[in-house]
Amino acid sequence: MDTGNGVHGIRQVAVTVADVDLALGFYRDVLGLPFLFRAGPGLAFLDAEGVRIMLTTPQGAGAVGANSILYFRVRDIVATHAAMLARGATGEREPQLAARMPDHELWTAFLRDPDGNLVGLMEEVR
Repeated sequence: MDTGNGVHGIRQVAVTVADVDLALGFYRDVLGLPFLFRAGPGLAFLDAEGVRIMLTTPQGAGAVGANSILYFRVRDIVATHAAMLARGATGEREPQLAARMPDHELWTAFLRDPDGNLVGLMEEVR
């Protein structure tokens, strides 16, 4: 029974970066996430299908390049990965089969953002 007092999904993820403008170029222009807004020089927000990605300079305990991994859903992981490399992304791992599920295959690939944060691409192939 949902009483309304629990969590209801992820709304925003913060990524700690050294230079918000440089990171914004990567997440907007290379990954293709729509830009939402800026909140001063040290914050920029993008949209990942309803989840905000907040690019921020170090705040409190945040450290550049030491974030959790963001995994973005993509279609045609091989072509998408190649297109992102062509737009200037640094490749970390080529697309490969990660797991065979009963009803689909899970494929993953990895890139690095300008600060070295790992960015995952994921496709569920049915």
